[in-house]
Amino acid sequence: MPIAQSVVMDCDHLQPDNEPFAPKSDKNQTTMQTRSLASNLGIYAFAAAAILLGLVGLVSGDFATEWQRVGPSVPFREPLAYLTALIELTAGLALLWPRTARAGALTLTIVYSIFTLLWVPKILQGHSGFDPTGNFFEEFSILAGAAVLLARFSPVGSNLSRRESLFARLSGLSAISFGIVHIVDMPGLAAWVPAWIPPSQIFWCYATTIGFFLAAAAILSGIMAPLASRLLTVEIVSFELFVWIPKLLAAPHDHFNWSGNAICIAIAGAVWAVSDSICRYATERTPAHTNSASQVSTSA
Repeated sequence: MPIAQSVVMDCDHLQPDNEPFAPKSDKNQTTMQTRSLASNLGIYAFAAAAILLGLVGLVSGDFATEWQRVGPSVPFREPLAYLTALIELTAGLALLWPRTARAGALTLTIVYSIFTLLWVPKILQGHSGFDPTGNFFEEFSILAGAAVLLARFSPVGSNLSRRESLFARLSGLSAISFGIVHIVDMPGLAAWVPAWIPPSQIFWCYATTIGFFLAAAAILSGIMAPLASRLLTVEIVSFELFVWIPKLLAAPHDHFNWSGNAICIAIAGAVWAVSDSICRYATERTPAHTNSASQVSTSA
């Protein structure tokens, strides 16, 4: 599949070329390093999700139900929904232009921080099992992607720029939560897997659950993190292709399906952006280690 092939491409190919998306500057200013289209697919997917969330909100006058936790009793809920949708749409578009990319990433970081924190009171109530925690980490995974992009577009040497790798690694916490959610929901999870995919629905339930935990371990530890982050991206993209798009086609007038698609794309774009960051750092470190080893060998 073209998408999967582009996601699992060798990280060694993620070298700078002629497209603007990475902060590099010898001065205290933000500039965009030219990079290939393939190395920026995470940014485009993340931007597309924000744009889609904005469009869904503007059409429906509502938040992404089940994920963006804004209850019906909140004052001025509908105007807030329209305002949030407009902000998401504008910020998503801003990510596509070098001069406005940092402002777009900052805006989305703030928006997704709010939606993440809105789940904290529900978690503290402790009456709903793991579901609120799972929703918290779904929003947190999107927040991590926005934070990585914000750090990437910040001036080199700034506090935010130096924390890009940390933000990328923290995204591994969400993968742990995804795995736990699969375990908790395992009895009914198989119904979400298309029956026509071999070998069986339950096989893919266990395979994706194990995949989440392995990806989390690799990203958090840094061991084989580039490969793990790419495979995690493939897994999330597969959910969009085989679960959420069919649900939308089956019930195109259901707001839940539109919201679910937008959120899934947002998570995929966030994981993709994180993976791009992990691979870029791995590629930048490799020549340094190679040169160091060569110098030691020469001096010996």
